[in-house]
Formats: sequence, C-alpha cells, structure tokens
Amino acid sequence: MKRIPRNIWALSLTSFFRDVASEMLVHLLPLFLANVLGVRTAFIGFIEGVAETTASLMKIYSGWLSDRWGRRKELTVAGYGVAALALPLLWVAQSWPVVLVYRFLDRLGKGVRTAPRDALIADSISPEHRGIAFGLHRAADTGGAFVGLLIAMGLVWRMQSGQWQLTASTFRTLVAWACIPAVLAVLMVALGVKETVRPRPKATAAPRLLDLHDLGRPFQRFLGVMVLFTLGNSSDAFLVLRAQSAGATVVMVLAMIAGFNLVYTLLATPAGALSDRMNRRWVVILGWGLYALVYLGFAWADRVWHFWLLYGLYGVYYALTEGVAKALVADFVPAARRGAAYGVYNAAIGLSALPASVIAGLLWQGMGGWPGLGPAAPFLFGSALALIAAVLLATWVRDVSRDGTKEVVREL
Repeated sequence: MKRIPRNIWALSLTSFFRDVASEMLVHLLPLFLANVLGVRTAFIGFIEGVAETTASLMKIYSGWLSDRWGRRKELTVAGYGVAALALPLLWVAQSWPVVLVYRFLDRLGKGVRTAPRDALIADSISPEHRGIAFGLHRAADTGGAFVGLLIAMGLVWRMQSGQWQLTASTFRTLVAWACIPAVLAVLMVALGVKETVRPRPKATAAPRLLDLHDLGRPFQRFLGVMVLFTLGNSSDAFLVLRAQSAGATVVMVLAMIAGFNLVYTLLATPAGALSDRMNRRWVVILGWGLYALVYLGFAWADRVWHFWLLYGLYGVYYALTEGVAKALVADFVPAARRGAAYGVYNAAIGLSALPASVIAGLLWQGMGGWPGLGPAAPFLFGSALALIAAVLLATWVRDVSRDGTKEVVREL
C-alpha cells in the first residue's frame, strides 16, 4: 500500500465517515415512509427518483467547474457540508414532502462533491494504479456503510427488538446519532486533503458545459450503455421492501444489508486491483451478468434465507462494478476533462434514477388505473436490461489506452 498517496487515504476516510452517517438511515428511510408516514411504493420511487434526478444536474456543473477552476477540493468540501446540514430535517419530518426536501439536499451535496472528488482521486495517482485506488475508496466507503448498519442494528434492537415495523422514535434517535460521523466527514476532507492543482484552460479554449465531443466516442458509448443498465437498476429501497414482504424484521433487513456491505468492502479493493491487470470492461461485464442473476433471485425469492444469500451476491456485483467503472471513465478521457467526464457520468446515472424508480414502483404496485404486476416485475425488468447492457458493453464499446489519449482501432 506504499504506492497509495495521502489524498487517496484521506478521501477514503472521508467517505468512510460519510457512509457511517448515510447507511444508518438510507435503508430505513423507505421503512419510515411506508411504516410511519404510510406512503405507497409508487411515491417512494418518486421521492427517490426526483431527489437523484434534480441533484444530478449539479454533478454536470460541478465537474465542469472543477476543470475550469483547475481545483477540486473546495467543491468536495462544500458537497459534504451540504449533506451534513440537511440531516436535521429528518428529525422534524412529519410528512413525505419534508423527506423529499431532505433527499434533494442530501443528493445535491453528493452532486456537488462526487465529480470533483472522483477527478481528484484520478489526478492523485498514476494510471497503472487507478483501479486499486478507486477500489480502496469504494472499500472504505462501504466499510463505513457496514459500521453504520451495525450501529443502526444495535439501536433498533435496543429500542424495538422483534417488531416488524419501524417506529418514529427509533428513526429519530438514529438521525441524532448520524449527525456525528457526518460532521467528521466534513472535517476529514477539509483538513486531510491537499489540492492537486491543474492549469486552468484558456477562456477561448474552454469547452462548453455540455460539450461531450472532446470526451471521445468510446466514453459516449459507454455512457449510453450505463444509462440503459441504470434504467433497470431502481432504488435499493425496493430490495428492502421486497425482503420485508417475505417476512424479514427490521433488524433482519439491517443485518442482510450489513452482510452485503461486508462482502462489498472485502472484495472492492481486490476487484480494482484485478482491473489494473486486465481489461476493465470485462470486469464490469462480469458484474452485470451477476446482477442479472441476483435480480432474478429477488424476483422469485420467498424465504428469508433466500434474501441473506442474495444480499451477499449483490455485494459481489457492487465490488466488481462500482470502483472499476469509475476507473474506466478516467481511462476513456484526457486528464484536463476528467471533472466534466465524471460530472456527466454521475449525472447520467442519477438522471436515469427517476424513470428507473418510478417504473419499478409502477410495475410493483401500480397507481391510479394501473394495477401493477406484483413484486417480481421490477426485478425481472432490471435483470433483462442488465443482460442487454452487458452484451452492448462487450460488442459496441471500444477500448482506449489508460491515459485517455489513444484509442485502440480494434472494434470489440
């Protein structure tokens, strides 16, 4: 690990603390909406989708702005700060619009910080170690999620052991505790990260905000395939509701998600290192194939133990794809445009979240005159799109050199 520079460790610890805070709440939020506020699944999908979609517009601007400034740190700090300041809204939430405002501000903070942070990681390490750097970051991020879930499980067990539905008092206690690691994340990135200064482009040569031409055709194609995959990758809130519908208690659901995060934490760094030694696309393709199988499992599972197994396999999928895909983005584009590329990449995924989550909610429960097709439908839909996306990534997207400057002429 001597080859990993300080910035990577500091940003990894920042994500660790932030995810301790986030994961104490994010998987219980759909239960809070459904069990406490009585919100239907279609509205839960709407809340998740709108929050991701509106905040994702900031990802484009933030990444582009970090390229124009030649600085990444200030935007990263601001993003973590906005998310921390939004947490008290959940303490006072009595209706779903307040939760929507919280989710918007939380995702807005993520939109501000994500592209500059990812570009800062790529700027801070050499191309041949890029995969392991992103893998380590994802491992720390998910390790924080694991710790956050353990804390949440302990508090839920203490306050309402054995109850099938989440209570308002339990959720608000978790919100209060989550504020501590959220503040620590802001302090870590503010004090521990050093700016990697890049020359600002000349005003006459600066690319326009949504100019994708100089990002290259391989990146554009990869982006299109990612959007297709994401349309079938609805909010994980539906996984939580699916497990609860099969008889899992709140504590069981948290334990399953903790198992998912443990698997993800243990495998993310090795998966990133593997992508440094082989074609990164095929690592992602393998992950998407596994995702298709896991979603088939979620469609047909009817025993609690099925969901324990499926959440573990879901962690393997995440390890194979999340950090590796971000390293692949840096492979596709030149260094001077990384901020914009990460902004567009993360925004495209976020903008696809609204139709993905709304479609999932409608397929499951319907709305108005549409009766819905049942709990299995959104998972069958997601599995099919994942298989199509995997085939397109294997046959339609070109390879480039890992410095983003030389395109391989061979069409794969």
